[in-house]
Amino acid sequence: MDEIIDLIATDSAASDVTNKIKDVLFAKSAGKIESQRPVIASTVFGENEPEAEVTPEPEQTEEE
Repeated sequence: MDEIIDLIATDSAASDVTNKIKDVLFAKSAGKIESQRPVIASTVFGENEPEAEVTPEPEQTEEE
């Protein structure tokens, strides 16, 4: 997040800022997918592992 702000503050190229935002969003989504993968795999393939309790993430109030 700080890197994005630094890019904006230093008047970097719009493409650099956009690429950094994409990188951050991809990293967040990859983390969420990886955390759900065992639960979904056990549901799809019928394994009898206990499901992990999913807690919703609080929405961030900061501008990203």
